[in-house]
Amino acid sequence: MSTLIERQSAPGKQLQMIGVDVAKQKLDVSVDDSTTLTIDNDEASFKQLLKPLADRGPVCVVMEATGGYERKLVVFLQARDIAVAVVNPKRIRDYAKAMGAYAKNDRIDADMIRHYAQTAHDKNRLQLNEPVTEAARRRDNLLRRRNQLVGQRAIEKQHLESATDKDTVRSIKRILKQLDKEIDKIEALIKADIEADDRLKNSLKQLMQVPGVGDVTVLTLLTQLPELGKLSNKEIAALVGVAPYARDSGKKTGRRAIFGGRTQIRSTLYMATLSATRFNQPIKLFYQRLLAQGKLKKVALVACMRKLLTILNSMAKTGNEWNPNFATQA
Repeated sequence: MSTLIERQSAPGKQLQMIGVDVAKQKLDVSVDDSTTLTIDNDEASFKQLLKPLADRGPVCVVMEATGGYERKLVVFLQARDIAVAVVNPKRIRDYAKAMGAYAKNDRIDADMIRHYAQTAHDKNRLQLNEPVTEAARRRDNLLRRRNQLVGQRAIEKQHLESATDKDTVRSIKRILKQLDKEIDKIEALIKADIEADDRLKNSLKQLMQVPGVGDVTVLTLLTQLPELGKLSNKEIAALVGVAPYARDSGKKTGRRAIFGGRTQIRSTLYMATLSATRFNQPIKLFYQRLLAQGKLKKVALVACMRKLLTILNSMAKTGNEWNPNFATQA
């Protein structure tokens, strides 16, 4: 994932971090300790960044994940071969607190993002966003829209449970029917895009062999986890957020806990794991063994999520078909 940084770095030149605080309407850009720019959050204004960035030599633009407001800037920069990193906002705030920086406004935040990025890069802990194709971006947008509609459907189903008036019930059922149709259309569009790509088409067919893993799970993984099959099992588990972190101190052994990761993938994987504990024999036996050892159901399910993910990752990496005997040992 360091290829972009390596390509932009010139011999004898230190890669410079540019911090960007992203809001819905504007961007605050920290270029260095004495230079901060404020521009509108639209493509026409992004062009104002090109000259100051070019004057700095090799750069990496770093910003927080803001629920989507950062995506236009990411696409604009990557199209011009400029390295980009989108980081978890909590890491920035934790870093700021550790530095004793409690004051907060947009310009201060941009400065703090830049300082954090430089520290993380120096310690080889700054993960870049890999450039994505237009087709991959389209699939990601479609999947996000699908998830929005699924959320709306869940709300309408809750309304239906408490509705007593016949006209109200009919209205809710009409909305549910329309939502079902729209979700089906979007899933069909995503599948069509995947079918048009031979590599993704083969991956879809391969991963669908795993009992408990449905088309929604595979579509989500192929769309939002392009690293599947490219990382080690430990790395992919940490990336998704199902790797347990130690909390030990001295003689005290704390309870392991998962943290961070990609929420949507983890939610989808959770639902797949619930199915796998019933219909996937290796996962089912693993789950029952953990419960027999006295593990809490939640702990056992997270362990099964991690096991299922590593099975899928291994299959994607090796190109092997589903093998329950191999999965038992994984």
